[in-house]
Amino acid sequence: MKIAVIGCTHAGTAAIVNTAKLYPDAQITVYERNDNISFLSCGIALYVGGVVKDPEGLFYSSPQQLADLGVVTKMLHEVTSVDTKTKSLRVRNLETQEEFTDTYDKLIMTTGSWPIIPKLEGIELDNILLSKNYNHSNTIIEKAKNAKRITVVGAGYIGIELVEAFQMNGKEVTLIDSMDRILNKYLDAGFTDRIEKSLKQQGIQLALGQTVNRFEGRDGKVAKVITSKGEYETDLVILCIGFRPNTDLLKGQVDMLPNGAIIVNDYMQTSHPDIYAAGDSCAIHYNPTGKNAYIPLATNAVRMGTLIARNLMQPTIPYMGTQGTSGIKIYEQNIAGTGLTETAAKDEGMQVEAVTIEDSYRPEFMPTAEKVLLKVVYERDSRRIVGAQLMSKAELTQSINTLSVCIQNRMTVDQLAFIDFFFQPHYNKPWNFLNTAGLQALPPVKNKEAVTL
Repeated sequence: MKIAVIGCTHAGTAAIVNTAKLYPDAQITVYERNDNISFLSCGIALYVGGVVKDPEGLFYSSPQQLADLGVVTKMLHEVTSVDTKTKSLRVRNLETQEEFTDTYDKLIMTTGSWPIIPKLEGIELDNILLSKNYNHSNTIIEKAKNAKRITVVGAGYIGIELVEAFQMNGKEVTLIDSMDRILNKYLDAGFTDRIEKSLKQQGIQLALGQTVNRFEGRDGKVAKVITSKGEYETDLVILCIGFRPNTDLLKGQVDMLPNGAIIVNDYMQTSHPDIYAAGDSCAIHYNPTGKNAYIPLATNAVRMGTLIARNLMQPTIPYMGTQGTSGIKIYEQNIAGTGLTETAAKDEGMQVEAVTIEDSYRPEFMPTAEKVLLKVVYERDSRRIVGAQLMSKAELTQSINTLSVCIQNRMTVDQLAFIDFFFQPHYNKPWNFLNTAGLQALPPVKNKEAVTL
């Protein structure tokens, strides 16, 4: 059996390693257009900020490790076309420019995503950078050494993490986003207001609710960012606007969402039975809404890649979908979320309510008892939990994983009130704060007939 794999980051590495172990006699060839594989892009800000000193730890595989499993990895090889009818692909060696054709029995598409690059005047100026792969991170580090003022465009997770890293390294930082608040896809205003306050306290300039119109330069390098509401002097710009799936190779040959994300079934199979796909190139089943959605997260990618190997020959283990669970640390605050925010749920046309609590996570008689802010979003009629957000100086983010399981299993906020959690004063109260949120959301008792003793 000949298996061709295009792309080797999170999903690709998981698919390749597991396929090689399950099918040791298979002929597996990997095509990767970069000069490295399996870079953990989630760690870019940690590397840029100097928290991670040795970048080798951000790679969790290598061509040699794959070779030890019998896999042939062709680095700096770009697949230029795929013909699903003849099961063939055209490949260009980026070092020699030689082109050749290969064939496959099964094709695994793990081509990932690429940053959105706006078509703006001045975008070609030097010192306007992307933040996606290992080479990007090295360029950012090198360019930032001589930059006094740094502008980050895009207030998602990557943008926020980079802003914090630059500020902690003594840079003058401006954060620009077209939305009127940061992290709007992940958190509601009650959380983002507090985070924005902490960013401002650290001297970070927030330029929210404004769109970048153009860049102006000096001596070929970016010198100013012009937005719909102002202009900002800068020495370096990092674009963190978002990502698009890399799926042009299969356009018109398999089913996709309008944005180009490949649609797969529960077994990671595309509309073509011998083509499987996983990771940032794919749409994924989003449990809170029951719809296909584009949620490019490493956690989704590695699960999907692993399932490709399990389902390559026959449907075996279905994917359970995702809640888009994620977390971030911003200065002293540990933050995590899962499922829909209240704002996103209402934008979906869902009838939802929410309960928000702020309480000490463990008894006040303990030496410290940090506060935890927790919000749980649930459907008004069914009371099914569809989302949650958490923030605390104490490291409590694992609790969001519990709520992720609740969403996956379609549990109600009323059931959350009475889930069995242990109690120990070092860690929590007799009523865990998750229970407390459920208790607070309980509806009043309708039958108030007097009870005779």
